[in-house]
Amino acid sequence: MKKNSMLIAATLIAGYTFAQAPPKTVIDALEKKFPNATKVSWEKEDPQEWEAEFKWKGSKISAEFKQDGTWLETEKDIKPRALPQSVLAAIRLEFPGWKLKEAEEKETAEQGKLYETDLKKGSEKKSVTFKEDGTVLLE
Repeated sequence: MKKNSMLIAATLIAGYTFAQAPPKTVIDALEKKFPNATKVSWEKEDPQEWEAEFKWKGSKISAEFKQDGTWLETEKDIKPRALPQSVLAAIRLEFPGWKLKEAEEKETAEQGKLYETDLKKGSEKKSVTFKEDGTVLLE
């Protein structure tokens, strides 16, 4: 009985993975934008979007694509000290007393390069997105 249950579970998992495979247009788009990406895993974000998580040039990256292969955005965790000086200066100026906890570099088809940060002051937390020049985009 236990052996049959495990076989059924393995079959269901394999079927689910296969059902969640992106179309060739999306796979080709990833390979073109990120040649030699490794350890790629896919997740369907919604009926028309796919997200890939993978390793590329030593970094863990996620990228989103439309069903037709159009690239939408890329995200990569970075060390807070790796933020551009303009963003670090904006944090000191616009958010005095707030500590920078985490940072992410994001590039979008529509807005170019952005930096998402997690800030903390006491028990308060906030996420703030900056343009490359330090302009606050979202708070």
